[in-house]
Amino acid sequence: MFSFDDMGTFAWAFFIVLPLTLLIHSGGHAFFAYLFGGKTSLTIGRGGKLLKVKNIEIRKFYFIDSACYYDQLRKDRRWKHALIYAGGPIFNIASILIVNGLIHANILPAHLFFYQFVYFSVYLVFFALIPIDYGENNPSDGKAIYDVMRYGKIYKEFN
Repeated sequence: MFSFDDMGTFAWAFFIVLPLTLLIHSGGHAFFAYLFGGKTSLTIGRGGKLLKVKNIEIRKFYFIDSACYYDQLRKDRRWKHALIYAGGPIFNIASILIVNGLIHANILPAHLFFYQFVYFSVYLVFFALIPIDYGENNPSDGKAIYDVMRYGKIYKEFN
C-alpha cells in the first residue's frame, strides 16, 4: 500500500527517472533526424525556459513532457520520416535491453531505480506506438508513422 514513506520514491521516480526516459525518447527522434541531415532541437518539459544548452532547452516543468523539432532532411523520403518517428520507441527499447543486460551481467545492481526506469520506458513505448491523435497536429509516434507511410504527411514538431 502507498504510504507517506513512499513519497521519496515517488519524487525520485517522477522528477528524475521519468524525465530521463523522456530525454532518451526525444533523443531517439533527434538522432535519426540528425542522421538524415536535419537540424534538431529538443525541449524537455513545459512552461518557462530554465536553461538552454546548444539545441536542448529545459523548461520549468521538466518532468511533464518532451518534444523534438527538426527541419529539412537531405533527400526527403517517407521512410526517413517514419524512422525519425520510430526513433523514440527504438531508443527506449534499446535502453531497456541495455539496462536489463547490464543487470543480468551483474554490472548494474537490481535496484528500484532501474525497475522504475524500465517501467517508464515500457510505458512510453506502449503509448507512443498506439496510432492515435493527441490533438491537432499532435499524433502518437505510431500514428505519425502510419500517416507518413500512407499519406506522406510530415510532422516537424514531435512529442
